[in-house]
Amino acid sequence: MYDIIGDIHGCAPQLKDQLNQLGYRHDEDGVYRHPERTVVFVGDLIDRGAHQLEVLQIVKAMVDAGSAKIVMGNHEFNAIAYAKGLREHSAKNTKQHKAFLDQLTPAEQRYFVEWFTTLPLWLDLGGIRVVHACWHKDSMKAVVEECGSDRLTDEQHYVDATTEGSPLYAAVETLLKGPEISLTKYGADPYWDKDHHMRTYARIRWWDHDASTLRDLAETRGALTENGLPYPELADRAIDSPVDRSYVYTDKVPLFYGHYWRQWEPVHRDDWTTYTACVDFSAVKGGTLVAYRWNGEPEIKWENYIPHDPSIVSPTPADRTV
Repeated sequence: MYDIIGDIHGCAPQLKDQLNQLGYRHDEDGVYRHPERTVVFVGDLIDRGAHQLEVLQIVKAMVDAGSAKIVMGNHEFNAIAYAKGLREHSAKNTKQHKAFLDQLTPAEQRYFVEWFTTLPLWLDLGGIRVVHACWHKDSMKAVVEECGSDRLTDEQHYVDATTEGSPLYAAVETLLKGPEISLTKYGADPYWDKDHHMRTYARIRWWDHDASTLRDLAETRGALTENGLPYPELADRAIDSPVDRSYVYTDKVPLFYGHYWRQWEPVHRDDWTTYTACVDFSAVKGGTLVAYRWNGEPEIKWENYIPHDPSIVSPTPADRTV
């Protein structure tokens, strides 16, 4: 059985508390284990938070020991590209990556970036599936055709994955950052994000099987007008593009993902559906680190979400049972 944990972003205290809350304990080697369960991390271990190195040490030890699995997040991908000189060292990109750069030594950075290159872009575990931002079969097929597997395995793959216009670039963007839909194509106005950048594309609500109109398919929660007012509700206009609709998840296998900065509590159709569940609830932005405890059920159950409980803390070394 699996416990799927959302984006951590360097929040080690919350991670340790939640592992303890879920029944994981240190073994004689200092690795968190559960006698019957395995953690699955959805990526985005790094950037922003105050405990980058500790999170990486905990997670890598669990993965190496077989008590956890993991998929790559866009922040791990960006770290690889940044280290290889394939991502511009602009003020914006460096600021986003600053916590990782400041908190790890150059040797530690090289060590963990090398580990990042081994991570798969998705996991199909039979009863469940896991991806960071979007499960999209055409993108997965493109990765396998270009790389021979579910991961980027050599230098050229990273060159292609960071070169706009290449098939691998489009595939990785979709899997790790999610697809977008043009608002102006369907007659809607641009919106402004929280940093007051104008956007003409909105994220696609690919997790919503019933989404068939612009209003349902385009994610504009939190969007603003140029004047700072709430962005108006989109038109209930049918989506006629098979490409835009092709991203919608229609399989009847539970799928877990992160990336989307939700707020607790999870809302039906926004955060979870019968076969999809987001586990990113903005832990590093004052939100909640969240796990979903999967016990073999064929459909998502709201009650299986488990938020981090601050009253349940990780035991100190003296309290640990070996």
